[in-house]
Amino acid sequence: MAERATDQGYLLDNGQAEAGVRFGALAELFDPVTFRHVDGVGIGAGMRCWEVGAGGTSVPLGLAERVGPRGAVVATDIDVSWTRDAAGGVIEVVRHDVAADPPPGGGFDLVHARLVLVHVADRAEALRRMAGALRPGGWLLVEDADPSLQPLLCPDESGPEQRLANRLRAGFRTLMAGRGADLAYGRTLPRALREAGLGGVRADAYFPITSPACAVLEDATVRQIRGRLVTAGLATDEEIDRHLANVAAGRLDLATAPLVSAWGRRE
Repeated sequence: MAERATDQGYLLDNGQAEAGVRFGALAELFDPVTFRHVDGVGIGAGMRCWEVGAGGTSVPLGLAERVGPRGAVVATDIDVSWTRDAAGGVIEVVRHDVAADPPPGGGFDLVHARLVLVHVADRAEALRRMAGALRPGGWLLVEDADPSLQPLLCPDESGPEQRLANRLRAGFRTLMAGRGADLAYGRTLPRALREAGLGGVRADAYFPITSPACAVLEDATVRQIRGRLVTAGLATDEEIDRHLANVAAGRLDLATAPLVSAWGRRE
């Protein structure tokens, strides 16, 4: 969740206090999806897993439960400040740039990244390195957003509060694109995994609407980027305050961009 896109840096900086709130909301929204796929490909006792761009601790800890004391989980990120507390036992935490550094050694039964590659400038190289780190029979599971596929924060744009929310979300997409994010990346994952030489490729997509965690995520995200929205002329402080009040009041049916999950196996 935290690999950097360009020299300008990742838009949602892990150094900000809101990052921890975002990681918690993302875990609530998407961990059930992630672990449905992890369990579906048969990750279990004694296996080795590489969690790429871990961000928070929820996925490394969930993987550690599945592989048990005879397994191993390597959790990597450019910024490990939110992950280091999970280190110990079967979990190793390593500072690492997936597009620039050699993969951790040893080979893996599962390599997983969620909401990472969309932000990485050389995402094709990152994917190649991830696929190359698999053991024969190992699985690559990549989950990434596709904001262009479903761009609205409020799909039911029923009034001025919803229109304001969607305009601020459009501003967020503008900032992401300016940092090198590919806003249509999610839909390309099945093809990318096949081109990486993987077999048995499958994919699905999920996006929640009206989860309480969507409101938590939106509040933290807007607070992280409000200065950039204002500086870029994409919103005023008054509009942002009004939107945050609308979110807090629970009057908006908030959604996320679709999370596309794609998985394939090294033959």
